[in-house]
Amino acid sequence: MAATVTIEPAGLCCWDEPVRIVVRGLASEQPVTLRASLRDEKGALFRAHARYCADRGGELDLTRTPALGGSFAGLEPMGLFWALEPEEPLLQLMKRDVRTPFAVELEVLEGHEPEPGRVLGSAVHERAFLRPGVRREQVRAGRVRATLFLPPGLGRFPGVIDLYGSGGGLCEYRASLLSGHGFAVLALAYFKFEDLPKDLSDMDLEYFEEAVDFMLQHPKVKGPNIGLLGFSKGGDLCLSMASFLKGITATVLINSCVANSMCPLHYKDMTIPSLENDLEKCRITESGFIVSTDVWGNPMEEHNHQSLIPLEKAQGPFLFIIGKDDQSWKSDFFASIASNRLQAHGKDRPQIICYPGAGHCIDPPYFPLRVASVHALFGQTMFYGGEPVAHSRAQVDAWQQIQTFFHKHLGSKKSVKQSKI
Repeated sequence: MAATVTIEPAGLCCWDEPVRIVVRGLASEQPVTLRASLRDEKGALFRAHARYCADRGGELDLTRTPALGGSFAGLEPMGLFWALEPEEPLLQLMKRDVRTPFAVELEVLEGHEPEPGRVLGSAVHERAFLRPGVRREQVRAGRVRATLFLPPGLGRFPGVIDLYGSGGGLCEYRASLLSGHGFAVLALAYFKFEDLPKDLSDMDLEYFEEAVDFMLQHPKVKGPNIGLLGFSKGGDLCLSMASFLKGITATVLINSCVANSMCPLHYKDMTIPSLENDLEKCRITESGFIVSTDVWGNPMEEHNHQSLIPLEKAQGPFLFIIGKDDQSWKSDFFASIASNRLQAHGKDRPQIICYPGAGHCIDPPYFPLRVASVHALFGQTMFYGGEPVAHSRAQVDAWQQIQTFFHKHLGSKKSVKQSKI
């Protein structure tokens, strides 16, 4: 008799939603291997597998049965998702088109490694990036190049601008998922997209001011202020926005610098230079990846003071999300500098959440750990850090913390409990 694979809740669900995987129809205590396979929009293959034994009744429930090894071990109900690894080294699992779901094939194979046997059962599970009713609108307003995601329903919604790091382009998947939790989210490109600058050579803060104005004037955005969500380079840009621009009331920073990094930042008649960096201070891992934590100068040293973002002008509150194993830069050190400087100027102490074992690239839940990639500024393969299990758990908690923070400070009473599709 063939085994059946059941995913609960049934049907389409969102990528940030946990599911229960149950296999039925196995023999008592039968050893099996579960395998997950996913192809991205470019056809790249990602896989994960784990070994299990069914219970005495021939059932296997991943919410209560630990894996015996494979891509992970222990009780990890969502391990087949966060442990996905690329067939081709260094490829990252990213969602390029949020209008279509990822299709994950789940297979149950007879026996354990090294060579599992025949396929006993399978199922295809679709994981979406747009909850039902979420609207996606392309934005080409003045210089602003972005995509706006609006929750379903009438009325106005708390607004958030979402900025990614130094990879460039227009990255929509985090904004699309966050919008499903009751926010109007603008995924904002700022270089390497359409007619925007091709690289990180200079940044103009007035561009980001246009984006803030766009959000505050939008009929579906609840004013009088909006929030900011920034990762890596996008984080220090958010700090600068909160320090110079009006209409900002809550800012979340994921592994960000407290100084302006990578390129000069201009605003009206002012220029903030970039924090110094010295590539000769790179370290090389055994795998040949570059660790850049020592590349960046200390922003508190006198010759780097001009690169510091003037937090005495900042509009809080702030939430800093820190991966303690961040190998891109010393995010915990930067967050402590920001905390001290804010308090020295009479500002409220920011909320700082540190996650042991988490690396630089803290994504929404169940995305695999991004180990390394070619850095846009340095043109070399950078190591990001992180331990897969700890990093995955950090992503789940951080996602809830972000929602809680924005609901609290942007005036929404919506619960952050994930709804089912």
